[in-house]
Amino acid sequence: MSTKLSTNIEIAQAAKMQAILPLALQKAQIPSDALEPFGHYKAKISLDYIESLKSRPSGKLVLVTAISPTPAGEGKTTTTVGLGDALNHIGKKALICLREPSLGPVFGVKGGATGGGHSQVVPMEDINLHFTGDFNAIALANNLLAAMIDNHIHHGNALNIDTRRITWRRVVDMNDRALRKIVNGLGGVANGFEREDGFDIVVASEVMAIFCLATSLQDLKERLGQIVIGYSKDLLPITAKDLKAHGAMTVLLKQAFAPNLVQTIENNLAIIHGGPFANIAHGCNSVMATQTALKLADYVVTEAGFGSDLGAEKFIDIKCRKSGLRPSAVVLVATVRALKYHGGVEVKQTGLENLDALAKGFVNLERHIRNMREQFGLQCVVAINHRTEDTDAEIELLRQSSAKYGVDVILAKHWAEGGAGATELAQAVVKLCEAPSTFKFAYEDADSLWDKINAVATKIYGASGIVADAKVKAQLELYQQQGHGHFPICIAKTQYSFSTDPALRGAPSGHVLNIREVRLSAGAQFVVAICGEVMTMPGLPAVPSAEAIDITESGRVVGLF
Repeated sequence: MSTKLSTNIEIAQAAKMQAILPLALQKAQIPSDALEPFGHYKAKISLDYIESLKSRPSGKLVLVTAISPTPAGEGKTTTTVGLGDALNHIGKKALICLREPSLGPVFGVKGGATGGGHSQVVPMEDINLHFTGDFNAIALANNLLAAMIDNHIHHGNALNIDTRRITWRRVVDMNDRALRKIVNGLGGVANGFEREDGFDIVVASEVMAIFCLATSLQDLKERLGQIVIGYSKDLLPITAKDLKAHGAMTVLLKQAFAPNLVQTIENNLAIIHGGPFANIAHGCNSVMATQTALKLADYVVTEAGFGSDLGAEKFIDIKCRKSGLRPSAVVLVATVRALKYHGGVEVKQTGLENLDALAKGFVNLERHIRNMREQFGLQCVVAINHRTEDTDAEIELLRQSSAKYGVDVILAKHWAEGGAGATELAQAVVKLCEAPSTFKFAYEDADSLWDKINAVATKIYGASGIVADAKVKAQLELYQQQGHGHFPICIAKTQYSFSTDPALRGAPSGHVLNIREVRLSAGAQFVVAICGEVMTMPGLPAVPSAEAIDITESGRVVGLF
């Protein structure tokens, strides 16, 4: 199976997809009346059907995470898809759960988020672009609330909202740095009150976080009602429920809240739903999707965004804490190229054998291994996402280094060979799922918000401690007094380093984590701590991926990842 002359999109476009309704019946015994089709190859699973599954036993949950991301690439989504196909290949009933791609990275730097090579979910173009409209619904719900805030003020401001203390921002699913800071209400009395405002990207919205953590439509509505949009002139919190916005917001999200069912290139089922980033949000697909998949399969493979210090930590400390989900095994994805980059080699040189750089870069993988095993008590295996330039000596060095921690290193060739190239990884995962674990969180609910941030910084990031100015400390103390101290914390920081400096590769230690800002997500029920220069509205690069995306005269999309 050669891929030398094929791009990811060409491989995906050549896939022989099966109609989703008969495939769902064949693979998971989902009846056609439980699905709402979006064309031939996409469907939403009805919420009534999901409710009927609750009495079924749940399968084993496998979490795929990775080392700290690099420009050399790791392939976490590709490995998730390849492992799901491999589990089916060895006779296991398996499903995969992924996040939906955001148009920000699709048109920006990262490209698509549907896997790569012969380990992809399809229809790739639909999933990477508008899909079933979920992100549009989330943006509309978010911006309806924003509109109702300004409308309430315009019509007399009965809630006495202090326009200087409005915290709710508008969103758009695109990287647009010009919208980070804006002034709205210009143009006179008819256009409302002038005030400073701004936009975040959709995946950073609290509505997205709520959408992915809610367990029912009623839970969704209640959480939306708890959103704190700002404060009155008496410093009292004002909620979406106070504005009577949460009902209409739920209506906008009703169809989107049903998980999306698609397939892999090998015609195995995949659920793709929700999409918060892990560097600015909690980085996991929806609880609804994961819990549904666990009722439909014996093994469910899901991923958490970026490296394990961000995605896996939030998957465990937020998603698992709130939902009761517990992973049975963890797959840590790495590439030889990426580890050499962490060892000091520049990207253009990572294709050359360099055992010294690999040994230096192993410290990054080592810390991720230790975090999974020691801080979270989870069994893990290292999957080396294979590239043709990887040498036997490099693979052997990684095996020997990981063996010190009792962790296997498995070379996986799913990019080139699909599920058949990851059967050894699948067998290792099945074995790990049967081993006992001592699952635990990085901190306890009863810890203060400050202590929770410090626990993640010191235990997971290797920091010596945390600092913040008086304003941030006072805000955290206010959240404690308001009854939010039991919430988990969601640290927003660069994904490229254990520190807040993206240039610090490997496994930096002893650095100090500076908390620049904190935000309350009362509906999502966590507190966001923004550290370093991370942006909740990214910008496009000098040469955005959008420049390469085009459509031919025949209507064929090209250049999309």
